[in-house]
Amino acid sequence: MIIAVVQIPMPRRPKDAAIAVQTKSAPTFRGLADKGLLRKDYLNGDAGGGGVYYWTSREAAEAWYSPAWFDQATKTFGARPTVTYYETYVTVDNIKGETIVRD
Repeated sequence: MIIAVVQIPMPRRPKDAAIAVQTKSAPTFRGLADKGLLRKDYLNGDAGGGGVYYWTSREAAEAWYSPAWFDQATKTFGARPTVTYYETYVTVDNIKGETIVRD
């Protein structure tokens, strides 16, 4: 599994505004399940906005973050996002009470 952290330098949004924008875009990301997106957590903070994306593979993630994606995101947010990739081998899930180890 790959985690991609997308950071967009932008002002923090008020909570209600952030939720409104995020829920509006959620169907786009739900539609990426067959392209390898497992989960997305939206970010909103003093350092900017963005998301934490959980992908089946780096190839799947890189297919989404194409030059066209960067161009559109830059146009939409007025700043170019950065994407940082991380491999993850172990997950602690306190909700399920388990530790998951991946090969």
